[in-house]
Amino acid sequence: MTKEERHWADSFEAYTQRFIVENKVPALAIGLAKEGQLVYRQEFGFRNLEEQEGITLDTVFGIGSITKSFSCMAIMQLQEAGKLSVHDQVSTYLPELRLKNGLVEQITIHHLMTHTAGLPPLPTLFHAMRSSMREDPTGLEVLERFAAEETIIIETYEDLMAYLSGLDVELLGPPGTEFSYSNEGYALLGAIIERVSGKTYEQFIQDHILTPAGMSNSVFVLNEWDGHTDITTLYATKMVDGNTEIVASPVWWDAPAMRAAGFLKSTIRDMLAYMEIFRTGGLVKGKRIVSSQSIEDMMKPFVQIDPNRYYGYGLGIHENYLGMRLIEHTGGLKGISSQMFIVPDREITGIILTNLEGVPVAEIMAGLLNCRHSRPADAQVYAYIDTHISPQLLSDYVGIYESREGVRITVEFQNENLVLQFLNADFNLRAVGEDCFTFTFKGTDRHIRFIRHAGGVVSRVTFGARQLHKNG
Repeated sequence: MTKEERHWADSFEAYTQRFIVENKVPALAIGLAKEGQLVYRQEFGFRNLEEQEGITLDTVFGIGSITKSFSCMAIMQLQEAGKLSVHDQVSTYLPELRLKNGLVEQITIHHLMTHTAGLPPLPTLFHAMRSSMREDPTGLEVLERFAAEETIIIETYEDLMAYLSGLDVELLGPPGTEFSYSNEGYALLGAIIERVSGKTYEQFIQDHILTPAGMSNSVFVLNEWDGHTDITTLYATKMVDGNTEIVASPVWWDAPAMRAAGFLKSTIRDMLAYMEIFRTGGLVKGKRIVSSQSIEDMMKPFVQIDPNRYYGYGLGIHENYLGMRLIEHTGGLKGISSQMFIVPDREITGIILTNLEGVPVAEIMAGLLNCRHSRPADAQVYAYIDTHISPQLLSDYVGIYESREGVRITVEFQNENLVLQFLNADFNLRAVGEDCFTFTFKGTDRHIRFIRHAGGVVSRVTFGARQLHKNG
């Protein structure tokens, strides 16, 4: 590493160390490649605190929702094989799926891939993980939120579709009109992949992506895997006498019916190999596993999430991130915070993996890219211009917003300011446009947008890429 490179790395590592201390992160691993060659790696902490076991390029972590890009790549491969089209109706392959309002016939595979099917946030994932969560004290605490539905267990795709078909749920809008991040949509993609290919979802991903890419240390189910011991211990937070403590929580949550949404485990080395498929336009060591057109389609900005982010097929798209086009996705679950990123024009790929949920990995990615561009690590990537909103209109936004997925926020007045309450903390809201605000969370400005419906009344808010309903 040159003196100049060492300078940015020193700045970045000092910045990252701050997050590690603040969040009590047991282990964090980073890999950065340029033109397919590893140019930077750094490991912080231990994969097992109790045994002081270190981290390697082959240490297995969960990658969470980064799995979604694998599911979309599988769909593109099946489209190339002539077995489906992304514009096919979902009902063609899942005829038993029903929705109360009858709009299911309008939902296409494309809508599932872009989170625009209209499905609101639902508790499906927790019911699908229930069996594994019951074996974990950490999981039992989470399941208490869904005690009224404790008899619901989703283990198969058939269970999944029966559950969704039985819900009294109203779509957010006609398919294709509203973005709201949906694990259910990606679970349904897993069912389609299985029915169309004649293989289990996991086997299809193994045969058509993992094996061709040389990802020998990536797997969905650890207890079916012999011979690999370089696996991180999972950790969770626990409140003890008012203080946050980090405790070992080794049970991996699993959801067989929803693995297509976020349950792959992988390593720094394997994930860098995976991202080469995007950097090269579908090649792995000169061998094509998916067409360049399919890769191009996956990275198209099909739907806008906020003023600066779009969503493609299983990928987040930033058209102007520090003057670059950035392709990325994050993942999170108990014991998992992950972030992948690709800068196609600069031939850069990167991956960040940790063994604790809630680590601000997107901010760590931003710090790395800032430092490499000779900017302060904590510099804001996007600037929002404050606008004036009449005090009389501010009352439109006051209320409680929540989803059946378990997220709840409150917006209220405090000292003539509009304040967002979330995670037992208050955040001042700054108006940046019509019905649009920002608040600063973990050093980064976050954008939210209130949605008006009948008579101009505010009825929902976008928060964390999901739409929450106003209930009070």
